[in-house]
Amino acid sequence: MPIQPLRHLLLSTCLAAATLLAAGAARAGAQDFAFAVINHAGAGVKGDAGLRQALAETDADNLAFVVVNGIKSPSESCDDALYAQRHDLLAQAQNGIFVSLAGSDWITCRDRENRSDAIERLARMRDIFYAGEFSLGASRLPMLRQSLTPKFRSYAENTRWEVGNVLFATVNLPAANNHFLLDGGRNNEFEDRLIANRNWLQHLFAFAALKKSAAIVFFSDGNPFGTPPRRSFFRTQRDGFVETRKLFSELAGKFRGRVLVVHAQGGKNKAAAHILWSGNLGSVGVGERWLKVVVDEHLPQLFAVADADGERR
Repeated sequence: MPIQPLRHLLLSTCLAAATLLAAGAARAGAQDFAFAVINHAGAGVKGDAGLRQALAETDADNLAFVVVNGIKSPSESCDDALYAQRHDLLAQAQNGIFVSLAGSDWITCRDRENRSDAIERLARMRDIFYAGEFSLGASRLPMLRQSLTPKFRSYAENTRWEVGNVLFATVNLPAANNHFLLDGGRNNEFEDRLIANRNWLQHLFAFAALKKSAAIVFFSDGNPFGTPPRRSFFRTQRDGFVETRKLFSELAGKFRGRVLVVHAQGGKNKAAAHILWSGNLGSVGVGERWLKVVVDEHLPQLFAVADADGERR
């Protein structure tokens, strides 16, 4: 058997086995499980104190896994030392950790001549955080990456995994208008990623339909359902999320299960987060504190946001 198909078979077998184990553990005492999302990409984030606290709190909770959105704020350094330090910190967590790439991890980076270093730093992020076939942390959960497809081998940050009958996936949609640039010429990074993300979403919905998954949960930095950029008299700002928003709506409309998008553009205040539903398509933003989401097959909408004590709202 060729090496590549064999690798796919082995990964799929591991993923299926881990899914059964995670589902059994999560459902041993109740017909539900929970996961958490930590937002560490905010402009007000300084250092890793907040991340350490959130990891300690989620370690103490009964969670299937944790997604960390962003490993640094825009004002922090983009050097390899900080990337490595944050990687080591996440690797020490007790839960399985999946990293959702944030724009602050690479878009705002500058080189010594103060020129944009975004593309080089994006490649470095991929090398450090998206090189393995398992989650970070003590609970090593298997995942599959879009980079297994030769045409999209650069997009290792787009990952998928399963718990129970729910498919989970990260998708690279950075905040700040999906990194669409107003500069003249072709938006190479934006346009190439647009093609990769379209393929990724189509693949995920097809896979979930084949598996008869109850739901798909997406994790992203930007909010594809947010208010489009304002248009000024002198300049028209293109909506960088318009294609993705339409694709989500189109694919969700054909899917029999629930679709939930968890993004990092939550409110700045302490108000409790709530899932906003439009048919079977829902979205919720992670605020300054980490967000806990319960998956319960007895709920009509399958998902509920909960506080750290488990109380749902």
